[in-house]
Amino acid sequence: MTRPVKRCAWARDELSIGYHDNEWGVPLHADRALFEFLVLEGAQAGLSWSTILRKRPAYRRAFDRFDPRKVAGYGEAKIAELLANEGIVRNRLKVRSAIRNAEAFLAVQKEFGSFDRYIWRFTGGRPLENRWRRLEQVPARTPQSDAMSKDLTKRGFTFVGSTICYAFMQAVGLVNDHLVTCFRYRELQ
Repeated sequence: MTRPVKRCAWARDELSIGYHDNEWGVPLHADRALFEFLVLEGAQAGLSWSTILRKRPAYRRAFDRFDPRKVAGYGEAKIAELLANEGIVRNRLKVRSAIRNAEAFLAVQKEFGSFDRYIWRFTGGRPLENRWRRLEQVPARTPQSDAMSKDLTKRGFTFVGSTICYAFMQAVGLVNDHLVTCFRYRELQ
């Protein structure tokens, strides 16, 4: 008899289960993928992550597959096009934030050689391992996300509050916040 797979309780539908099982918490080191998550986490502010997951394919098309050089060059015509795109979150501040963040992202790449090199400094270059047993134990922010938020803001990024930064850290594997009972917890150690 096959035992049911134990996973984090938030992964409930097909889309979130696929994301949980294959992406969430996996250490990312590719700059374009890191930029994608930075934009998506900012877009998620005030919304559910499942909404963003459903819109993710449209985001990839609308934002040139998250090429930060292209996004940084968007002008008013492209902003108007994005604000008319029903496939994404049509919030003027969030759309402008993606463009501003692309510009800041490129500046960080220039300064540090890669965004990857810069962002992983906040965890000492390796994933932080937590040992949560219940979803209620998982924090919304940490001293590391506070420091990341402060530094990103200083560098001109927007929609990078500490809570958004912590969600970003979880998504890109800077921290392993799978519950210890989840099958992915040990796989990502």
